[in-house]
Amino acid sequence: MTIPNVISLVRLLCVPVFVWLLFGADRRVAAIVLLAALGATDWIDGWIARHFDQASDLGKVLDPTADRVLLVTAVCALLVDGSVPTWVGLLVLVRELIVSVVVVALAAAGARRIDVLWAGKAGTLALMFALPFFLGADTATPGSAAHGFFIVAAWGFTAAGLALGYYAAVSYVPQARAALREGRSARRYEVRT
Repeated sequence: MTIPNVISLVRLLCVPVFVWLLFGADRRVAAIVLLAALGATDWIDGWIARHFDQASDLGKVLDPTADRVLLVTAVCALLVDGSVPTWVGLLVLVRELIVSVVVVALAAAGARRIDVLWAGKAGTLALMFALPFFLGADTATPGSAAHGFFIVAAWGFTAAGLALGYYAAVSYVPQARAALREGRSARRYEVRT
């Protein structure tokens, strides 16, 4: 267990805490703070892994899994709560579903693992900030300066997150084809030897 892997594990364990704060305890401000902190820590674990040579095979799976679980849970929770516009939530969920299905299909077909693109990570981070801002806008008094700030920030991060996320999804297509070819070639070579 490396420090980045512990951070990713803690992020996963905090997902139900976020849901409980939002729905069970009705502590919206605490839910906003926790969701923003969980989104921000995604970059921290990657930075530690790179700068302190703590990258691991487990981390390459655990980190994106924590991202997906957190993002999908947060979007679903905010859709139920009514804090995020339905079309925004659906665009995020459709992209996540497509990427997840393709990853599983590629793995089942024997493709080599594809590294995460910077645009995809940046898009996820932007959406992880957009979601607490939407929740903040829904919590703040309409017409107040805080409400205006939260709305502008939410839409700014949403635009960036969706654009980067869908750009990354399209960019994965040629990488997926190459990974599938290389994975199949490696399996044929192993069968022959």
